[in-house]
This record gives sequence, structure tokens and C-alpha cells, in this order.
Amino acid sequence: MRRSFRVLLCLAATAVGLTTLSAPANAAAHNYVALGDSYSSGVGTGGTYSGGGCKRSTNAYPQLWANTHAPASFNFAACSGATTTDVLNSQLGSLTARTTLVTISIGGNDAGFVDVITTCTLGSDSTCVNRVEQGKTFARNTLPARLDNVYSAIRQRSPSARVVVLGYPRFYKVPGSCNVGLSDTKRSAINSGADVLAQVTAQRAAAAGFTFVDIRGAWTGHEICSGDWWLNSLTWPVEESYHPNKNGQARGYLPALNAVTG
Repeated sequence: MRRSFRVLLCLAATAVGLTTLSAPANAAAHNYVALGDSYSSGVGTGGTYSGGGCKRSTNAYPQLWANTHAPASFNFAACSGATTTDVLNSQLGSLTARTTLVTISIGGNDAGFVDVITTCTLGSDSTCVNRVEQGKTFARNTLPARLDNVYSAIRQRSPSARVVVLGYPRFYKVPGSCNVGLSDTKRSAINSGADVLAQVTAQRAAAAGFTFVDIRGAWTGHEICSGDWWLNSLTWPVEESYHPNKNGQARGYLPALNAVTG
């Protein structure tokens, strides 16, 4: 009888242990920090922004993810206009050893995103193509070391965190039939810049052991000049231009993030 009782106790303890080990990961256990630039802060979605010049929106994918997953903590540190230097100097303080999930989009401003769009909007086809090529050269030759510095710093501050790097979409459907003032030559050039930026970012994220989310596939059919735009074209206020709108954040970025976080 005593032996049978001891066996039952052992089996019960084993069952409890197996239940504990096999319990699914709960998003509520996450300590989530959202880093990055305006594509992460939510510029382009309209409405009221918080964070002063950082322009953080309740319609941005980090906030939407936090709303639906209810993490243990959420720190929304992404800031409009941020470069890799800004992340290193102003955003990494949000990370701790207890951080379990980090998302980031960064690199577009380093590569001269605003100047590329301005040049292509105001200049000739050849001027646009040349400016995009300059940006692609920067992305291939200079940006990798900057991304490495950011990714290394994230890992040092949050050694156990899952880090998800989200890329940028292609901007235009080519050929496309809409009145946005840009030729197919310019649209193709801008898209080629987005492709190079995605390739470089994917390589450096992989080298750091991070998860890269290539947003271009999800955006196919939703570019400017498509039937269902997830990006603003030139609009007012101007700073909203060429950024994801509400659908871009909720139907583009959020599902892509959900796909890799469960």
C-alpha cells in the first residue's frame, strides 16, 4: 500500500511537471519594447499623435499588437525621423535585461529616404534615378555597419529578447495608372531602392540572429497606384506623405508581426 501511494505521488508530480513544461507561451508574459522610425511610430495614420515630435499613433502596429496581446509591459519608444544614431542615443534606454520582445524598423532615414522622394518628385527621370542609385550605394556600403551597431547594442541590453526587424514596402505599382505625378521610370527606381534596403536589412538581421519580416510580399497589390492603397502618396500634412495609412499598419504590418510572434 505504501509503495502504491508513493508511485501515485511520483506520477502526480510528473504530470504537474509535464503540464508546466508543455504550457504554451503566453504573450502576456512579454515585456515588449517598440523601437524605430516613423514607420513604427505610425506617422501617416492621421488623428492625434503623442510623444511630441516622435508622433506616436494609437494606429501604429506596435500599439495595435499591444492592444490585442496585452503584454506584461509595453514601452513605445519609436520616433518619427529616427536614424540608427537616434536609436543608439535616445531609444535603447527603454531596453532592459527583462525585455522579452523587441520590434524595430530602421535604416530608411540613414539612406536618405526623404531626400530621395523629394528629388524624384521635383526632378527629372534621370535625376531621380541617379539619386536612388546613390541611396542604394549607401545602403550596400555604409548602412550595414550602422545596422550592426544597433543590433549589437540591442542584444547587449536585452540578451534574452526575441528581436523582430520589420522592413519597408515597395512604394508603387508599376506600371500603374494614377495621377501622382511620377513616371513609371521614377516609380521603378524608387521600388529598386526599397528592394536593396530590404536585402541589406535582411542580411544584417540574420547575421545578428534576429527575425526579419519582409513586408514587400504583404504589400503587393496595395502600393500607390494599385486598387487598394496602404500608403499615402503626396498628401497634407506633408509629413504624412509616403507613410503607411491605417490599413497599412493594421492589415500590412500587424498581421506580418503576428505571423512571427504567434
